[in-house]
Amino acid sequence: MMNHLSQKFAWPKEFLWGSATAAAQIEGAGHSYGKEDSVWDAFARKEGAIAGGENLEVAVDHYHRYREDVQLMRELGLDSYRFSTSWARVVPGGRTVNPEGLDFYSRLVDELLENGILPWLTLYHWDLPQALEERGGWTNRETSYKFLEYAETVHEKLGDRVKHWTTFNEPLCSSLIGYAAGEHAPGRQEPQAALAAVHHQHLAHGLATARLRELGAEHIGITLNLTNAVPNNPGDPVDLEAARRVDALWNRMYLDPVLRGSYPEDLLEDVQGLGLAEVIEAGDLEIISQPIDFLGVNHYHDDNVSGHPLPAGQPQPVVPTDSPKSSPFVGSEYVTFPARDLPRTAMGWEVNPEGLRVLLNRLNQDYANLPSLYITENGASYTDTVTEAGTVEDPEREEYILNHLDAVVRAIADGVDVRGYFVWSLLDNFEWAWGYAKRFGIIHVDYQTQVRTIKNSGKAYAGLIAANRTMA
Repeated sequence: MMNHLSQKFAWPKEFLWGSATAAAQIEGAGHSYGKEDSVWDAFARKEGAIAGGENLEVAVDHYHRYREDVQLMRELGLDSYRFSTSWARVVPGGRTVNPEGLDFYSRLVDELLENGILPWLTLYHWDLPQALEERGGWTNRETSYKFLEYAETVHEKLGDRVKHWTTFNEPLCSSLIGYAAGEHAPGRQEPQAALAAVHHQHLAHGLATARLRELGAEHIGITLNLTNAVPNNPGDPVDLEAARRVDALWNRMYLDPVLRGSYPEDLLEDVQGLGLAEVIEAGDLEIISQPIDFLGVNHYHDDNVSGHPLPAGQPQPVVPTDSPKSSPFVGSEYVTFPARDLPRTAMGWEVNPEGLRVLLNRLNQDYANLPSLYITENGASYTDTVTEAGTVEDPEREEYILNHLDAVVRAIADGVDVRGYFVWSLLDNFEWAWGYAKRFGIIHVDYQTQVRTIKNSGKAYAGLIAANRTMA
């Protein structure tokens, strides 16, 4: 029975239906076939860094099982598969090109195309070669130019078949959470280093975008994880100020340089004295604001923000683990995340699908030169079990996906140019600092046997795609 807008809506004929993964989370073969340490391999060896002391060495063995995984994509009816190439596999140590690594991605692209699935390639999903980190990582301006060389290398091998290129996935996480909060690789807690990393990743994006364009890439963009910073009490100036600071740091510090060629003035004031202005060189912002063809939007939840401490006796709700909590950035003693009366996922993230519509409309209204939008990640972690009948019944995830697609429908009706949706994630996998404790996949993976089982949410997603094609 169809009871969702998204199931009845006449989606645009060219709307892309996809799913997404990241190399480090699924590939395995962590130190095989020429691959060397990424920052995540090194981070996983730090005591207490990863839940359960787990690592990326095997992950879900996609490196060896990619043909099986592509057949599952075909069974789901996906139009497109968003994946990343591993810098540490392609240019291990940031030094010498590894032909075996490039050949793997070439085989994957061929397999996708043979099955009618559009490859959507991301160059950077957080797996910096550890050797480059030891030379300063993203705090070192040279890394931006190393990234340019890496992008050229991947395009030389795959550019004849791959048309969609994403430079960076969620630079907020690989800069602020990695270099300031210390919760992601490389695990540093240095606010000044984090802001240098932000700028150098932006510069790398701009350099690669310009070069890929010269080389003939047809569709180039970037993916940002964006939130709605909601003031807990919209009538309270303290809460409004906290929300403004969070919005500047988590949204506009990424959107504005790419789309406007400038950092927000209020952000520069907020982080004054922390070194951001000192790493910006003449001409950088012109490079960073190269025209792009699409903006990828990753959105899982809003952030309900207050500038006040929580009342005595009220338990601190789960702070979003995808958000940096380093106080030098927010410029106040308190930034808290008071609980709202909303359901939560297994990550502790609130579920509020209307937030996605609000976000999409905000982008459309605030940025005059906004390119086409794609929802490049949206999904939810819940506790899954395989029944005796061999099924995985996950009604909460199914409703999460369909309700967020309803919000996309409403945003399109509002006039927002949304052209595709990629559910996160295709497979249960290594969930960064959570190890294998959190499952986001629409396909269940038994980590002992590597057996894959399409969950009911995956079947519902496949049903929506199939029904849409029938309507078209």
